[in-house]
Amino acid sequence: MSLFAKIFGAGGGKGGKGPSPQEAIQKLRETEEMLTKKQEFLEKKIEQELQIAKKNGTKNKRAALQALKRKKRYEKQLAQIDGTLSTIEFQREALENANTNTEVLKNMGFAAKAMKSAHENMDIDKVDDLMQDITEQQELAQEISDAISKPVGFGEEFDEDELLAELDELEQEELDKNLLEIGGPENAPLPNVPSSSLPSRPAKKEEDEDDMEDLQRWAMEAM
Repeated sequence: MSLFAKIFGAGGGKGGKGPSPQEAIQKLRETEEMLTKKQEFLEKKIEQELQIAKKNGTKNKRAALQALKRKKRYEKQLAQIDGTLSTIEFQREALENANTNTEVLKNMGFAAKAMKSAHENMDIDKVDDLMQDITEQQELAQEISDAISKPVGFGEEFDEDELLAELDELEQEELDKNLLEIGGPENAPLPNVPSSSLPSRPAKKEEDEDDMEDLQRWAMEAM
């Protein structure tokens, strides 16, 4: 029986169900572990035989030669195990990649079925009609918003230029009024003459005038 038949079992003939990828990968890993331990064992044996050959090289030539022969056999077995490990590693990696691809394809197929189920009751024409209705309703909503946001003028519309002209006239009238108040009125009325009589002169003033007349009369007589 071959090595691979031992690894995967003898039940893989016609009508027999082959191992799953996970089972085969596990078997390969176990075989790699077994061969790695065998490698370590052979490396130790090679080192031991080499020490024996060195020890008996001059004392017992025959024993030294036998040790070297055993070392050569161990090295040959070690080389075979190295090649077998390389083959198993390559096969395991290929099987792992195939298993990964299988799982990916399985999941993609599952997703495709789910998408198909989701689109099963969908009609592209109905979808187009629905999107057109949505667009029309959005445009209508925008028109309503624009109409509501416009200021209400109760049907009255005024020419803005006329209103500005009227405002300029009002400002000019106010300016003219302020200039008249600063310059004063052109035809201001004169003050009225008081109707009441003036007060009489004091008595002392009258006596002084009499004394002055007496003095003038005396001076004329003296001449």
